[in-house]
Amino acid sequence: MKILIVTQYFWPENFRINDLATALRDKGHHIEILTGIPNYPSGRIFGGYRIWGKKKEHFNGISIHRVPLMPRGNGGGVHLFLNYMSFVVFTSLLGPFFCREKVDRILVYEPSPVTVCLPAIILKWVKDAPILFWVQDLWPETLSATGAVKSKITLKIVGILVQFIYRQCDLILVQSRAFVSSIKRFGITQERIAYFPNSAEQFYRPVSPDTCSALKNKMCDGFRIMFAGNIGTAQDFKTILDTVEILKANKQIQWIVLGDGRMRPWVEKQINARGLEPNIKLLGRYPAEEMPKYFSHADALLVTLKKDPIFALTIPAKVQSYLACAKPIIAAIDGEGASIIIEAGAGLVCPSEDPQQLATAVMRLHNMSKDERDKMGQSGRKYFEKHFERNMLVDRFEKMLNHLPRENFKCGL
Repeated sequence: MKILIVTQYFWPENFRINDLATALRDKGHHIEILTGIPNYPSGRIFGGYRIWGKKKEHFNGISIHRVPLMPRGNGGGVHLFLNYMSFVVFTSLLGPFFCREKVDRILVYEPSPVTVCLPAIILKWVKDAPILFWVQDLWPETLSATGAVKSKITLKIVGILVQFIYRQCDLILVQSRAFVSSIKRFGITQERIAYFPNSAEQFYRPVSPDTCSALKNKMCDGFRIMFAGNIGTAQDFKTILDTVEILKANKQIQWIVLGDGRMRPWVEKQINARGLEPNIKLLGRYPAEEMPKYFSHADALLVTLKKDPIFALTIPAKVQSYLACAKPIIAAIDGEGASIIIEAGAGLVCPSEDPQQLATAVMRLHNMSKDERDKMGQSGRKYFEKHFERNMLVDRFEKMLNHLPRENFKCGL
């Protein structure tokens, strides 16, 4: 089957769509990628690329067509608007010329913005092919929750746009079951919605710290709590820093952050202002393939989100990565993500934006025996294998592709 994947983010940017594309190619499908110039999360165009540079390259034998876009810059409102809109405009104009062959399915990957689907709708009309829309973030709710948009009128307009997009899609895939009701309120029937959670790449697995002992030199001795991922508004670093401050007198508790993002300068200033340098280390961003090695030196893995109804519906993608690596999890999140960690028996959960309860959870895990913590990690790994294992989910996705007959989809408004 010929599958065209439309995504604003792709390799060398680190997103789960990279692995799904590779897995589908391994299954014998012909995969093409239509994407932009890589610039996430730093906001700067990656080395070796230019806005008007290379138009075509390959990744793991997959053809990639790149369209120009304005980089995210510092992630401010104007920069993000130009980033999102430039991708829509250039992909809509150039996509039909870059991807000239007939395709059987169009898959759209959406970890924000929802506008990534607009060029795919044009391609649907041109190529007479159905769209599968994999929703990672709910709009307009995410815009409101992160504070990116505060105007009720603007949010209403975005809602109208979202309704138009959803109605053009033949199957909407949701990364969390809790998303279903939000999709339905736009008039989408249950038959056009399917649960398709994130998995984790196969390199996310338990690793012995003895095989990567050199990494230990980057970290302080003690009970290591490790956060990996984007340093952004949604990740609620204020609560993390407040918790570090509560526990700062206990030098055994060490916090390690792997990642980058628009909030990093603010986090660095806060660490300096609060005198938290001995307690928390920002090690920067590393390739995803290196994460299990770093995780092997952690005593617990941390996931946090701001308190908002939309985030309570979300399963942070790092949860699957953490579960796969068989490490106990400390989570300051609400709703669906919290329920999964509790159901898996994979760690301790407390409410979002409550540093005192997060500090209590940290100390409770710290005071457990290593055997107790190891049992949590193993329980999480078993849950991952049952619900999120990569090959199982790829097989499920293939069935969705095959049960979307061409005669059942419609083009146009």
